[in-house]
Amino acid sequence: MKLIIQHSSMTPIYEQLVEQIKAAIIQGTLKENDPLPSVRSLAKELKISALTVKKAYDALDQEGMIATVHGKGSFVRAINPTLKREEQLKATQEELEVIVNKARLAGISDEDLQELFTIVLEES
Repeated sequence: MKLIIQHSSMTPIYEQLVEQIKAAIIQGTLKENDPLPSVRSLAKELKISALTVKKAYDALDQEGMIATVHGKGSFVRAINPTLKREEQLKATQEELEVIVNKARLAGISDEDLQELFTIVLEES
């Protein structure tokens, strides 16, 4: 699992970890029962505080994405297919919102944008 921390980002480091690990689980890169690195080893690897990693793991545990077993570590839980679809729809919606905002800043009308979207759908 390759995690990239952007120290210049306005997003807190623990949230960056949560989002990247969650994405790896949803995309199937991390599968059910796969172990996550220990808090200490991940903190050392990323050169961040162990408390930051612990906070990220706790958040993932609360969301039901991982299970932490005291003395054994943290493991990926089975993902609900409905949750997976919802996360994918959410990510697609966020990307579309960025595109719509760029189009509006460029002065592209909604009708032209819908036409472009239709063309792209037909070509894919």
